[in-house]
Amino acid sequence: MSEEVQRPPERARRLPRAVRERQILDAAVQVFSRYGYHSASMDEISEVAGVSKPMIYTYLGSKEDLFGQCIRREATRLLEAVQAGVHPDLPPDMQLWHGLRAFYRFVADYRESWTVLHRQALTVGGAFAAEVVDMRTRAIELVAALVVSAGTQKGLGQQAEFSGEGLSAALVGGAESLADWALDHPDVSDGVLASWLMNLVWLGFNDLVEGQVWKPSETDN
Repeated sequence: MSEEVQRPPERARRLPRAVRERQILDAAVQVFSRYGYHSASMDEISEVAGVSKPMIYTYLGSKEDLFGQCIRREATRLLEAVQAGVHPDLPPDMQLWHGLRAFYRFVADYRESWTVLHRQALTVGGAFAAEVVDMRTRAIELVAALVVSAGTQKGLGQQAEFSGEGLSAALVGGAESLADWALDHPDVSDGVLASWLMNLVWLGFNDLVEGQVWKPSETDN
C-alpha cells in the first residue's frame, strides 16, 4: 500500500451522510488520480477515507459508480470555478482571460481532480469519457458565446457565429494541453498561462471577426 497517499489518523465516526460522501469522494479522487481506474482498489479508497468498504458500497455504490460520481463532481467544480471567474460586466476578451485564469488556478489547486478528468476518465472511455466530453461541450459553448459577443459588438456577428464554435473548440483543446504542460511547470502562474493562450488565439479571433483571414497562396494546391 503506497505511503504517498494521505490517510486520516483514525476512522471517522458518526458523521452526517453528506460529510461521509464527501470524505469518500475526496479519497477516491486521490486514489484514482494516482493509480488509475483499473488499478485503484476499493480497499485503498476505504483506507484513505477512513471508512469501511461496506459503507462505501452503501453510500456511493460500486467502484464504477464511485468513479462516475467522482467525474461528475470534479467536472461540476471545474465549470463552476471557470464560470465564477468570468466577469460579465467586462469586455469579452477580458471575460475570457479571467475565465482562463480561473481554469488554470483550479488545475493548480486541484491537480488530482484534473488528472482524474483529463487523463483517467478519457483513458477508460465509455460513459466516463462521455461525462468529460459533456463538460468540454459546455466549456466550448461558454467560449463561443464570448466570441459571438465580440463579433456582434463590431457588427460582424454572422461571421463570428459561423466560425465561433469551431474556433472555440480549438481554444478549449489548447487550454487543456497547456494545463497538462503546466502541471510539470508549477512556477508559471495562472495569469501568465492565460495571457499566453490569449496572445495565441484571441488576436486570431479578432482578425477573423474583422474579416482579416489568412489564405494559402494561389500557387499552392
